[in-house]
Formats: sequence, C-alpha cells, structure tokens
Amino acid sequence: MITDDYFLKFEDRTPPPPLPYSALRESIWQFLATFALVIGAWYIWWRWTASLNPDAMWFAVPLVVAETCAYIGMILFVINLWRDDPVKLETPPTVLRDVAPTHPEGERPISIDVMFATYNEDPELVRLGIQDAKRMTYPHPIDIRIHILDDGRREEMRAVTEEEGVNYITRTTNEGFKAGNLRNAMEQTYGDFLVICDADTRPFPTFLEHTLGYFRDPKMAWVQTPQWFYDLPEGESLTAKLAKRFGDKGADFGQRIEKWFGPVTVGADPFVNDPKMFYDIILRRRNWAHASFCCGAGSVHRRDAVMEAALRSFGKQVRSRTHAAEEIITVSSKEREVSSDLMEAIRTQAATTELLTPYRFHVSEDIFTSIVLHSDTERGWKSKMHPIVESKMLSPQDLLTWTVQRYKYAGGSLDILVNDNPLFRRGLSLPQRLMYATTFYSYLAPLWNIMFLFGPVVYLFTGISPVASYSNEFFLHLIPFLVTLELAMMVGTWGISGYAAKASYLSFFPLGLRAIWAVAKGEKISFPVTPKVRQSGNFLRLVRPQIAVLVLTAIGIIWGLGALILGNTPHSASGVVANTLWGINNCLAMAGIIRAALWVPANDEESETA
Repeated sequence: MITDDYFLKFEDRTPPPPLPYSALRESIWQFLATFALVIGAWYIWWRWTASLNPDAMWFAVPLVVAETCAYIGMILFVINLWRDDPVKLETPPTVLRDVAPTHPEGERPISIDVMFATYNEDPELVRLGIQDAKRMTYPHPIDIRIHILDDGRREEMRAVTEEEGVNYITRTTNEGFKAGNLRNAMEQTYGDFLVICDADTRPFPTFLEHTLGYFRDPKMAWVQTPQWFYDLPEGESLTAKLAKRFGDKGADFGQRIEKWFGPVTVGADPFVNDPKMFYDIILRRRNWAHASFCCGAGSVHRRDAVMEAALRSFGKQVRSRTHAAEEIITVSSKEREVSSDLMEAIRTQAATTELLTPYRFHVSEDIFTSIVLHSDTERGWKSKMHPIVESKMLSPQDLLTWTVQRYKYAGGSLDILVNDNPLFRRGLSLPQRLMYATTFYSYLAPLWNIMFLFGPVVYLFTGISPVASYSNEFFLHLIPFLVTLELAMMVGTWGISGYAAKASYLSFFPLGLRAIWAVAKGEKISFPVTPKVRQSGNFLRLVRPQIAVLVLTAIGIIWGLGALILGNTPHSASGVVANTLWGINNCLAMAGIIRAALWVPANDEESETA
C-alpha cells in the first residue's frame, strides 16, 4: 500500500493537447518581437545617453546596467521563441534497419530498455510505473525490457520487481548518483534504445509508438517528451473558499466579486509547477536548431549515440591526462622526450584512472550529456522535443521540495556555465550556442532582478531618483517599450498564461543568488533526491527575503505618499505614482511564493479546521 496516495484521486485526469502551430500567428509574433526589440534598443540608448541622474550615479548606473542586462535576456528569449514547427507524428519503424540502416541485424525487432531510476521512493509508487510501462503498445513486433535501478538496495523493491516480472538492478555504491546508476544499468543491458524514467514516471501506452519514428533519422540521438504533472492542485472558486471560511456572508461576497470580475480561482498550482511554458514554448521552439536538451525523465535515447559520446569523452580525457603527465616528467627530468615504455605506462594509468561514463557524473547530467552529444561534429547528433505528453509524473507538493528541486536546477546549470561553458565549446552551431546561452543566462537574472525589486523602495523612502526626472520624455520612452514587449510576448506565448511564470521568475531571486554564490565559491552542488511525498511544517522561513521585499515596498509606498502630501522632500507626484505601480507589481510577484509557503492541500486544510 502506498504511504501517501493523495494522487490516486487524479488518475482520471488527461493531459492537455500540444499548442497548435499557426503560421499566421508566428508571422505576427516575429513582427511584434522585432518591433519590440527596436523600441527596446531605442529606450536603452536613451537611458544611457540622456536620462541618468548626475546627482545619484550610485543609483542610476546600477539600475540602467540591470535594464541593459534584462534587454540582452530579452534578445536571447526572442531568438529562442523565433520559430516553431507544426505538430507531426513520424511513422513508427518496423524493424531495426529503419533506425539503424547499417546494422548487421537489421531485420530483427527493435529492442527497448525501460529504466526506472529509484533510491528511497515508495516501492508501491514505482509499481504503478512498472504496470503502466507493461501496457505500452506498438504496431510492430518489439522487444521491451523493464528494469528497476534501485540505488537504495531495498528488499521490498526487489520483491515488487519479482512480483511484476521485471528486472532488478542494483550496485554496492551510489557513485555518480543517478548518472552512475544509469551507467551501471547500461553495463548490464543491451537494448537499442533507452527510455529514462524517474521513480514516479507513468508512461502512457502510446509512448513508444509516438516517439520511435523520429529515430528513422540515423542522426537522431534522443527525443524528449513533455513532463506533465497530473496532480497539480486545481484550486477552488473564490465563492467556495470564502464560504468555507466565513459562511453565507463570505459566499455572498465571493459571488459579487466573481460577478464583477469573472471567475476567480484560489489555490491553483501554488508553486507554478505547470511546465507547459517550458516544454510547449521554450524547448519545443529549439527543434529547428536541434538544440532542445534532455530533461531526464520521459526521454528516449539511442544507445549508440550515448556510448559513442562517452567513448569520445573518455579518449579525450585519457589524452589530456597523458599529456599533462608527460609535461610534468619532461620538465622535472629536463629530457626532451619520454621513453616509449614509460609513455605506454602513463597511458595505461590514465585509462585506468578515468571513468567511462555514458552520463556525466553531474547534478545536471541530462543537460551536460546533451551538450556533449550536440557538439559531436563527427556524428552530427540531433535531438527532438516531442510536443505530445506521453507520460505523467508527480509535482512538488510543498515549498521545501520545490526549493530543493529549483536550487539543483540553478546550481547545476551555473556549474556547467562556469566549468564547461558551452558557448566556447567546439562543435556547437551558432544557433545551438544561442539556445544554450538563453538557458544559462536566465539563471544569472537574480543579479539584476535585485535592482528591479529594491529600486522603487529606494526612491519611495528617499525621493532620490535614478533618472533625471520622471518627465513626459521618460514615459514617452518607457511606455511604448513596455506595451510592445507585452504584446509581443502575449502573441509569442499564445495559449499559455505568462504572468505566473514571470512572477515566479522574479520571486526566485534569493534561491538564484544562493546558487550563484555557491558556484562562485567553487562549492560542489549536491545530488539531493526530490521527495515524492509532501513535507510537513511551516515554510515561511524559506521566503523571508520575499516577505522583506513586500513589507519594505508597502511601507515605502505609505512613506512616499505621506512625503508627497507633507512636502519638503525630493519626491514628485509622477515619481511616486510610477514607483508605487512598480512596487505593487513586485509585491504581487512576491505574494505568490509567500502564499505557496502557507499552502496546504484541501484535505489537510479541512482536517486542521475540523
């Protein structure tokens, strides 16, 4: 029996369809995005050349630098979203020859290894994934083997695999964590393709039928499918929420609000876990550049591609170790050459020391492996973001779990940026470099978002302006930029609400700064396992910086309005209004994550009030 089976009531939920492609909408988006970039460049130029407050350069320069950094991020984001492809399913291959034309066993059925990586998750949760994987269908004969990769070495997990008739794989250590777990499994399996699953992944019957067709292209290395969290809280209407709290009077008030403003939902997806913006917009639109990267669970990999990349990397590292040892010996011995016998011993030692790792031992092994494969110029490996949801997973159910997961993403990505920067890696095309740059640059955003969050606070408390004046000229430059930008992004992300993602992006700043500082200090980013059950407790301690922003801004607004009324301060009416609106937007962004810290599932909430 599953310890926490809250998600079973969501079993009947079905995933949303992929966003439809529209050539007309794409053309409108490209026009509006270009126009917004031009207006933005005009605004940034004006900010640098004609708007800085000479009496407060300590404030004016950092803010305009932050605006410039944000504009660069906007350019990268526009490049990322520039093109889309129509939703198209490829014909499933019949035999191995269809996906590997030169293979000597081309007439045999394709073989698939479905791998569930697990550590300490409930074995009964993993059983659900096993049972769903056994229901996968295919229109042709196919050899599917299901493997449970148990790094927890648990007898109860082994018992589940025996009951379900699937293969159990474990090891004596946890070296390399998930990447090491996968490497160990690859040494004991031999399928043509690997399906990577997390412990909570539940593949749909069509998973293989809809994804293997892409591998008819012999250069296709992997296919990523969207990760869909089927347990996201749907929330409840404002009327129902107020009725529970305040009875009939609350219900009446809620009805009036919804009558005036339309339906209002409270408590829906409190942690902004819905990944549709990421998979259906950001990653899908990298397909044209073959720059969509692997995200782990829900992906299909060509074994030959992964192993070839591992062997090339292994050979490169062995050569590097050998060359370094040779240099040390020649310098210390003052000999021009090293004897052939000694060089052979050095090579042997280097090969023994270096590990052959199909998936790099890294906290972000999926994106790192993607970079390695994309940069392989000899093979020219491609990737594909499949647009249709082919599996379901569980989402973080509390702010602590969300924080662990997001910190791992940020820290792992920044570690790659610092230590293995893909922007300067040989083999990547210019579009691929730009796409990876968009990903890594986004994790640097807290450095300038901090200025956007505290900028209005500084003005409201002191009256010191970062611009020469909040004049008509200022608004003439700012408003067209903001309006054209919002219009462009609305069309570019049509079909998905963008405000929640933008608010989450802004409120992410403490976690982002922590990850940046950790990587800057050279700290190793750990491999935490994301909990699959809700963690109990009060999580307000995790959002103290966001609470500080909200409180300081609220007090600043009151202070600024009071100063404007009383006079004798540098405040101006236009400055107070502009910074008040700016501060309110910041407060709304912070309020979302603060609410998430207090969120409890409906069942828990009812039991607490009972």
